[in-house]
Amino acid sequence: MKIYSKFYHLGLISFLLLVIGFGEMSFAQKTNQMTCDSSNSASANEKFGKVQAKMNELVSLGIPGIVAGVKTPQETWYSAAGLSKIETKTPMNVCNLQYLQSISKTYLAVSILQLYEQGKLDLDAPVATYLPAELASWITQSDQITVRMLLNHTSGIPEYNYLPEYITVLLQNPDYPFEPIDYMELIKGKELDFEPGSRYSYRNSGFVLLALMMDHLTGDHSKFIRENILQKLDLENTFYRNNPNYLDNPALVDGYWDRYSNGIVENSSYLQVQNVKKMVGDDGIVTTASDGIRFLEGLMNGELIKKETLVEMKTWVKDSKAIPQYGLGLDLTTLGGKEAIGHSGGGLGAGSQLYYFPEQQTYIFLAINLATVTGSPIHTKAEKVLNELYLEVLEIRK
Repeated sequence: MKIYSKFYHLGLISFLLLVIGFGEMSFAQKTNQMTCDSSNSASANEKFGKVQAKMNELVSLGIPGIVAGVKTPQETWYSAAGLSKIETKTPMNVCNLQYLQSISKTYLAVSILQLYEQGKLDLDAPVATYLPAELASWITQSDQITVRMLLNHTSGIPEYNYLPEYITVLLQNPDYPFEPIDYMELIKGKELDFEPGSRYSYRNSGFVLLALMMDHLTGDHSKFIRENILQKLDLENTFYRNNPNYLDNPALVDGYWDRYSNGIVENSSYLQVQNVKKMVGDDGIVTTASDGIRFLEGLMNGELIKKETLVEMKTWVKDSKAIPQYGLGLDLTTLGGKEAIGHSGGGLGAGSQLYYFPEQQTYIFLAINLATVTGSPIHTKAEKVLNELYLEVLEIRK
């Protein structure tokens, strides 16, 4: 597996590489205050010693910092290596907030499935049924694209962040205050890439549209997520649009990128924050390793949706090679030679993975503060070590 393909988010980006040179008090109303305790037992530290060594090796290869979380039926273990901020030599910490990037799609999908369980939408109804009439008219064949097709990337909807119009605005004005509707206006009236339901092709645009659909149904999709997922699981160190400056948090890692693919990393935090804070549905959540694992555990254990709904979520669509790839906001993949269910994400200054391994009943969260949307000699060297890290985790027994 390649780091820059598994820590993946279909983002901005190749154009930027060449030219950018600039550097509630209810639960839902909380500011970015955190308490964090992810201490390990002595036995866990001993058992996961080889995993820690692999994390240290990844840092030695050029990744600024890495956080890992593992939960098995016997042990829970969290650890970090490297730096959260190179310039001040600030160590990475298990309590640092990490960018989930496209893992955010799973949270949105769960919230939609909660609405489905409440009888407020039909997964196989046209998305136009649940959109404002004007927005529905912008999306070609919105009367034929179903909610399910958007969730499993079979809608054929065009990808907004491949469009020159989008890239141009980003280059000319990176501070431009994109709103969710702006992304949809970019694909207004455009032909679909393929007939709805005919094949699988990953689309960020579909999840932005789903977020707008939820706004129409609930008033505020982010509030719905905070109240029905984050609050329900007591995820107090997970933040998503809880205030306009929610990414202005000292616990959030700095992001870095290998801009010229020459193995030299530069701070990309400004671009990373400017990008992520404008994302809805397809991106935008930051969290800690322990909160990330708690979310996926809650999903798999039936705390967020019913078991039969989870079966729907794990109904996989196949790619052009007939390989099962994606369910309803969930990715099916192989890591360390074992089947894994979850999601990955990546951006201008970060990469993350959150997976459950059914055979081992093991949850793994990994996050790095290095961009994963572009190739780098660092990623090339780290690929082998990352796979070895997974092997070490999955071979651990009582």
